[in-house]
Amino acid sequence: MAVTVIYTLSLILLSLHPSCSTFNSITQGSSLSVDDPKHVMLSPNGIFSAGFYAVGENAYSFAVWFSQPYTHNATVVWMANRDQPVNGKGSRLSLLHNGNLELNDADESHVWSTNTVSLSSSVQLLLNDTGNLILHETQDHGVVLWQSFDFPTDTLLPQQVFTRYAKLVSSRSDTNKSSGFYSLFFDNDNILRLLYDGPEVSGLYWPDPWLANWDAHRSGYNNSRVAVMDTLGNFSSSDDFTFLTSDYGNVLHRRLIIDHDGNIRVYSRRQGGDKWSITWQAKERPCSIHGICGPNSLCTYHRTYGLKCSCLPGYKMKSDGDWAYGCEPEFYDSCNKTESRFLFISNVELYGYDFRIMENYTLKQCQDLCLQLCNCMGIQYTYVFGPGTYTCYPKLQLQNAYRIPYFNADLYLKLPSNSSFAYEESKDEYNLACSRRKTQLKKAYDKSHGNSYVKFLFWFAGGVGGFETLCIFLVWFFLVRTKRRPYSGVDARVYNLAMTGFRKFSYSELKQATRGFSEEIGRGAGGVVYKGVLLDRRVAAVKRLEDANQGEEEFLAEVSSIGRLNHMNLIEMWGYCAEGKHRLLVYEYMEHGSLAENIKSNELDWAKRFDIALGTAKGLAYIHEECLEWILHCDVKPQNILLDSDYHPKVADFGLSKLRNRNDTKYSSFSRIRGTRGYMAPEWVFNLPITSKVDVYSYGIVVLEMISGKSATKDVDIDIETVDSGVEKQSLSLVMWLREKQKNNGGVWINEILDQSVEGGYEECKMEALARVALQCVEEEKDKRPTMSQVVEMLHKCSRENDNNPLIISQ
Repeated sequence: MAVTVIYTLSLILLSLHPSCSTFNSITQGSSLSVDDPKHVMLSPNGIFSAGFYAVGENAYSFAVWFSQPYTHNATVVWMANRDQPVNGKGSRLSLLHNGNLELNDADESHVWSTNTVSLSSSVQLLLNDTGNLILHETQDHGVVLWQSFDFPTDTLLPQQVFTRYAKLVSSRSDTNKSSGFYSLFFDNDNILRLLYDGPEVSGLYWPDPWLANWDAHRSGYNNSRVAVMDTLGNFSSSDDFTFLTSDYGNVLHRRLIIDHDGNIRVYSRRQGGDKWSITWQAKERPCSIHGICGPNSLCTYHRTYGLKCSCLPGYKMKSDGDWAYGCEPEFYDSCNKTESRFLFISNVELYGYDFRIMENYTLKQCQDLCLQLCNCMGIQYTYVFGPGTYTCYPKLQLQNAYRIPYFNADLYLKLPSNSSFAYEESKDEYNLACSRRKTQLKKAYDKSHGNSYVKFLFWFAGGVGGFETLCIFLVWFFLVRTKRRPYSGVDARVYNLAMTGFRKFSYSELKQATRGFSEEIGRGAGGVVYKGVLLDRRVAAVKRLEDANQGEEEFLAEVSSIGRLNHMNLIEMWGYCAEGKHRLLVYEYMEHGSLAENIKSNELDWAKRFDIALGTAKGLAYIHEECLEWILHCDVKPQNILLDSDYHPKVADFGLSKLRNRNDTKYSSFSRIRGTRGYMAPEWVFNLPITSKVDVYSYGIVVLEMISGKSATKDVDIDIETVDSGVEKQSLSLVMWLREKQKNNGGVWINEILDQSVEGGYEECKMEALARVALQCVEEEKDKRPTMSQVVEMLHKCSRENDNNPLIISQ
């Protein structure tokens, strides 16, 4: 205990005051000892330290770390012996006279070395200001014999060149620094890739393995295989992969790391700060990272509980506390097809390990094929939009399974027919908890030696440290009060936005792209949208916010919301501009404009309208239930549903969105009513708690407009029979009109409400299901409305049932 206190206290003092026996280099014949807390190297600028770092109980690695904050839990950026820690007493790093840097354990056994040789008598180990540990000759132009930047562990620092000979390997967990299962490297085709190399299987997962290089915007036509991140936050790779961090341009501490969950992230913090912020990451969906929960498991993302791992029905966890090994079966698998059954689990993606890909298969054909294969563990049955057919994927292994409510595929799990296993969604599923093993080295040494020395060192360090801490605190306080200028206004809020890789444009660049904002293509909440062509020739939609006060609030809401999102049914944001009074947002350009512009067009037949309703529901389900923040759109209407070249929908314009804490059960009030007349839920009018059900209501109104052809913002005249006055005219809303049609026309009410101007036939079952779902969405009481994921499930179910027995009605 005393040794730990001394080590921590001394490290604090050394970090605070570089003159206290610290040094940034060692020479031949010198060594650093794990026993002496003063044996810590410090870079000239004081940002980085190098020395023995505790990685477990009585287990140490020689490492480089950020000197601040002043705690034992520092941010490590490099390790020499991450997989073979040394003893906490008697271990030593020595620079030998032959120029070799060598790490030996307490028993003098060799653990690690640079394997260098030099005839020079002036070899030096230096820790420079970039965090690079350099072994070089001080004469003959300073020949570099070895440097830590050439042998990274899991981290890249600014200006550290990543080459074909290097590899980043993740740690096992936050607390276990030994090598994990994920790595970043240049592959033989010159492409920068992420690899999962697990206990049983391995596979590439970034860029998406089903994409060709050009579809992933990569180029293999090079042989340099080199990448680097500069100090401002620009990452560039020889395979044409580049990105800018969200805080690009600021001079900050930065580090790029492959985290233990297999994701690459860039972390940034201000000089002297102690909190790291994510300013870029490679994968937006954590469950799509291969091996995240191991084999025979299911990864889900819950809006309250975050990422969850659970065993598939019929399977149990293989290694308690470590999901890397996944789950194992609790049953004996029979090869007799009459002794097996299938358990249905909706909306599940399983990547890889298919027996074969069988297109245009019925569910029965797919199941029969799996039953004939002894090693088939289940099937993924996927609906393919466009041709409207199903594809069968018999699975020989159950790997990389994750469940999302809007995904158009289902899992049919093969189980013994006499088993009672069932699937139930549970809030008590296991959290992702990788191995948190700490290394315990049991090595004997004399504990009695040096007790008096320890006591003296403790009291001496305490006295001197107390005096120096007081002096340095006074100097620091003076500097902060006189020199430090805090962030203020929009700059502070923009700085704190956790955006994920889109770039910051200059105002002049966007003005040039839009030819002086000459081609208006639409108007959104608080701003005008212009068509533009960026320097890389991409066609973009540039939204220019007009009102300075309102525009600033909407700008920050939209940037912080969309920056966290990545979904095929949500508009993609490419960047933003925050320059002076100018606030602009840059989106992908949608060829067919908004749903409002097309709702009366004959291009939207009934099949397209159903798909638009389903796609819109998927996008809203994502922002409500899967993305990292719970986001309410608050202004769902046809003008904010855009259509691409194939008429696939994308929800847009999050300027009125409101980020909410999922754990906030009190529903803190909004500053003002948000939305558009005709689409607003009753909660807004009656000042009731605002939840995601306000978006459900607006979605229902949009769907009713699509199928009836009538506007929600205008009254609809209908005839209602009354007992007293015979037939009288009343002006009622669109919802009331539809409910009356349903009530008065019995089984043929769908024919009465469909827009007669839409040409072509329709599937009556689909249209009736769509209308019924929409009417459920517009219930006055929010608790009677479904969630958006339930809407997706109901529409998917209707689509599956109808595709098996379609009934086409011609108009």
